[in-house]
Amino acid sequence: MKLTVAHLQRGQRGIIKEFIVDKIPLKLLEMGCLPGNLVELVQTAPFRDPMYLNINGSHLAIRKETALLIEIELI
Repeated sequence: MKLTVAHLQRGQRGIIKEFIVDKIPLKLLEMGCLPGNLVELVQTAPFRDPMYLNINGSHLAIRKETALLIEIELI
């Protein structure tokens, strides 16, 4: 089973491994959501959607549907 950002629990961190560029919004790429960068789950809304993340110092919220597309390796 591959782990994705959607599988992170609050406070867990991981390294972004890969994702399908065509399905990830360009804004996320511009904010540092790139392979090799650190991602941490800060908080989630009810039903875990959206998810509030810290990616290399940038704080952003993404939908769970998008988080499922970003494969990570836990630290």
